[in-house]
Amino acid sequence: MKKIISLFLLLFTLTLSAQVSLVTWNLRDFGKSKSEETIDFIAATVRDHDIIAIQEVVAGYGGAQAVARLADALNRKGAKWDYTISEPTSGDSYKKERYAFLWKTKNITKIGKAWLENHYHEEIDREPYLCTFEYKGKSFTVVTFHAITKKKQPETEIKYFKFLPALYPGKNLIFTGDFNCPQSHTVFNPLKKMGYIPVFALQKTSLKKECANNNCLASEFDNIFYNIAAIRPHTNTALLFFKEFETLEKARSISDHIPLQFSFFPK
Repeated sequence: MKKIISLFLLLFTLTLSAQVSLVTWNLRDFGKSKSEETIDFIAATVRDHDIIAIQEVVAGYGGAQAVARLADALNRKGAKWDYTISEPTSGDSYKKERYAFLWKTKNITKIGKAWLENHYHEEIDREPYLCTFEYKGKSFTVVTFHAITKKKQPETEIKYFKFLPALYPGKNLIFTGDFNCPQSHTVFNPLKKMGYIPVFALQKTSLKKECANNNCLASEFDNIFYNIAAIRPHTNTALLFFKEFETLEKARSISDHIPLQFSFFPK
């Protein structure tokens, strides 16, 4: 009986070790304006996770360099990290941005090149960035995205996401990012009907300019969607980094969005 229990505990431990921790974060104007202190704070916030998907990397000078600075900061914290940065998105000059992925090389392997999704680049100002990763023989593709602002109706872009599973039938897609739209919006219904469900519900993710009655979050914009047939969820956490600062003004020098974390088991 003891051997059976020991075997069960071993299998349980091995199963837990097979989880991947993914973080998505809109890092607001992530570029040369971010100080070394800010970069180090961001690194300390995400260091315990496996893959980081970043939105709002500055398209011009300083954006790619900021990602490299973040990778350097992470590498100084005890684990080896690598990164990939997108080309600028195809929207007009005001809306152009880059995306980035960073990952721990000990746990995660990048498969092939990451790419900007160009099938709907004329319909989507900041077309999503995709990267395929492998962990313990299981592959999955993270899609990171930054939609147009709420007043410009981001649902007019998000509606094209329902076509991506058919475009990439061999990919285990995980949708991440700042959708500027709550997961309850009907635009997500086609994805939900295909088995893609949100990790978070009713979780506000953008920062107010000032807290009111200890309420510092404004809107439910960021999220992660996964396919229940291909991913087994483990844990999820909203990382309330702003609580480390005396004021929201200081916290907003990092970003006006909080990061979201999702741990899962690829099937």
